[in-house]
Amino acid sequence: MVLLSAFSLMAYVLRMNISVASPFMMTELQLDKIQMGRVFSAFMLGYALFQVPWGVSGDRLGPGRILGWAAIAWTVATMLTGLLPGWLVPAGIATLVMLIVLRFLLGASQAAAYPVAARAIVSWMPPTSRATSFSALIVAMAFGSAFTPPMVSWAMENFGWRVSFYVCALLALALTVAWYRSAGSRLDTIGDAAAARTGPAQAWWAPLRDRRVSLLSLSYFFNSYVLFVFVFWLYLYLVEQRQMSIMSSGFYTSVPFVLAMFFAPAAGIICDRLSIKYGPTLGRRIVAMTALVHSSVFLVLGVDVADQTLAVAGLSLAVAFLLCTEVAYWSASMDLGGATSGTVGGIMNMAGNLGGVVSTALVPILIKHWGWPFAFQSAAALGLMAAALWLLVRMEDGKGADAHAVAH
Repeated sequence: MVLLSAFSLMAYVLRMNISVASPFMMTELQLDKIQMGRVFSAFMLGYALFQVPWGVSGDRLGPGRILGWAAIAWTVATMLTGLLPGWLVPAGIATLVMLIVLRFLLGASQAAAYPVAARAIVSWMPPTSRATSFSALIVAMAFGSAFTPPMVSWAMENFGWRVSFYVCALLALALTVAWYRSAGSRLDTIGDAAAARTGPAQAWWAPLRDRRVSLLSLSYFFNSYVLFVFVFWLYLYLVEQRQMSIMSSGFYTSVPFVLAMFFAPAAGIICDRLSIKYGPTLGRRIVAMTALVHSSVFLVLGVDVADQTLAVAGLSLAVAFLLCTEVAYWSASMDLGGATSGTVGGIMNMAGNLGGVVSTALVPILIKHWGWPFAFQSAAALGLMAAALWLLVRMEDGKGADAHAVAH
């Protein structure tokens, strides 16, 4: 679990470093904001498209082996991002194409992180601790979201943007070596991973026919739409709408993720305990719906209140509660999927990232025509819709799942 959490942390470090480095890169590589936006979009496209292929591979070949392969790929892509553009490939259009390719490959390789990690938890952890186990990955993700910008900024200020990519790549390489030495493919020979690979193969598209998987994925689509509003637009909202300084906005943007580092483990423990007492359907549903409703309420309050401090508090609590839902969604995907939980997690996460694509495209239009408050209030309404869909999701009667083990 320590190594899986480290993978979650490293995934966010490697995906966020280019956001901090982009001003330096655009100047040196002769790129404008529109071109840099295409580079960012390439990552999201690769990340969304390869969720299911990696999840299927984790189910069939074992999560230990697949995570190792994916880690090697994202290490190489990160190293080449610092090495090729502008040095081995001339600045301008050639560099733009190279960056788009490299970021697509990074997104494609990082798509393995959460679906395959979920499959690893199913294989190696007891069913009664799935939400708690996954909360460790959320803590690592929140830590990466909160502290990657200042760390990468420091490295760039002192050594340049290229070195920041080299350092990140070396850290990823060290983690990959640790994974192979301490876990890796050897863990695919024990527990459910071995049983799944020696049992009868199931068509990869079979979970798509499960109505509950579709409902869970639709709910996660709306949930992720709201999350991406915060990820991409909270900083700009604080600067433009709340008239905060650059430094203050940067600090307050990290506060929600710091809160999530404490909220998520508590949510994971509560989710597992409720699932043991009342069964996985009620256990996952109570945590997800409670967190989503609280997130929506605090989002509306944070936007409506005039006081700056109360606004930041409300928005921070909205994000923290929203991240608490991750333990419910992912543990539910494990309950429904069982031996195919990598595939189910990939389907759900692909839907979530498509929600992010819609969010990044739609929110600027809403802001332009109706203003910041409406953009956030409409997101709160979608959060309530995500909560309502949980009333239709059940775990206990999942075919091939071991959800009954939670209830008993």
